Amino acid sequence: MGSAACCHLASRGVRVLGLDRFDVPNTMGSSHGLSRMIRTAYYEHPHYVPLLQRAFELWRELEQQSGRKFLHETGGLYMGTPDDPLIFGSMTAAQEHNLPHRLLSREELARDFPQFAVPADHVAMLEDQAGLLLPEEAIRAHAELAVGNGGEIHANEALTGWSSDRSGITATTEQGIYRARHAIFTSGAWTDKLVRDLGVDLRVTRQVLGWVHPPEPSSFELGTLPVWAIGHPDGSLHYGFPILPDGEGFKLAHHKPGALTDPDLLQRMPTLADEQEISAGLQQFIPSADAPIASIRICMYTNSPDHHFIIDRHPEYANVTLAYGFSGHGFKFASVIGAILADLSTRGETDLPAQFLSLKRFL
Repeated sequence: MGSAACCHLASRGVRVLGLDRFDVPNTMGSSHGLSRMIRTAYYEHPHYVPLLQRAFELWRELEQQSGRKFLHETGGLYMGTPDDPLIFGSMTAAQEHNLPHRLLSREELARDFPQFAVPADHVAMLEDQAGLLLPEEAIRAHAELAVGNGGEIHANEALTGWSSDRSGITATTEQGIYRARHAIFTSGAWTDKLVRDLGVDLRVTRQVLGWVHPPEPSSFELGTLPVWAIGHPDGSLHYGFPILPDGEGFKLAHHKPGALTDPDLLQRMPTLADEQEISAGLQQFIPSADAPIASIRICMYTNSPDHHFIIDRHPEYANVTLAYGFSGHGFKFASVIGAILADLSTRGETDLPAQFLSLKRFL
């Protein structure tokens, strides 16, 4: 989100400095993993759909401006019982916003996508406007354009303190002290450490991503397989991505409440339990892809109480804008959230339909 905000601000002629405690991009937070899903028929809430439609437009514009390819539109396949939130919510969003989609019966699912082994009571929804983003490439594109338009980005420079007064913001790092008219915090799992007393209970959790090399890879490759998700009765879901030409194999993850963690104490080394979790999902739902684990990566979710984003001005400091609590489903929105943050920080409001994400719902 930070690189996107820098990009949008710099493109508007605003003098901007971005500070990142790690490299840009990096593998330490929540914006890595080689692929991130982007969907339009959003089961989480139909209110997100207009933002997603604008996000798609902005991602395509960023590709053209940067000369980088990081958006692959594969379609999206969602599987579950008819009343599963993944199916019911996606159908609701698609119907409310007239999104191209079709419902597959159990028989049609087995015929068209034999890679999956799902229970007999499952159906599937296939939507056209879905796919994957390459997060590291997208972040590079935003950062490069920000710098190209006169912005500055300082990698490996952590914020150690900040203050706000009527004259502006003072930000302190180990390398120096900076003054600005406005500050934007897109600090992910570190938000509670940098912006205290917001009155919102953020829960940072450890999440596991896994890759394998299927015995017959052709049926799992980009161009053959869409991005996909399978909903479960406990509210969790398995999801995954096709094999990318320069990727690490077939990617699978379990979207569920992970173990609570501190971002500075995160267990980043994979464990045997991590491997067993990935293998269990493969064996149960995609047995034809079952193979030894090729690699595992660890990331974090920063969960808000209702699992919806928080994007707003600080309740006490009018010269501070906040974006946090993306709850494991935020990256696809980065392009449009960058525009929203640029609006809020320069004119105090945005014309984009993001009011439902206001911090005020918790205060």
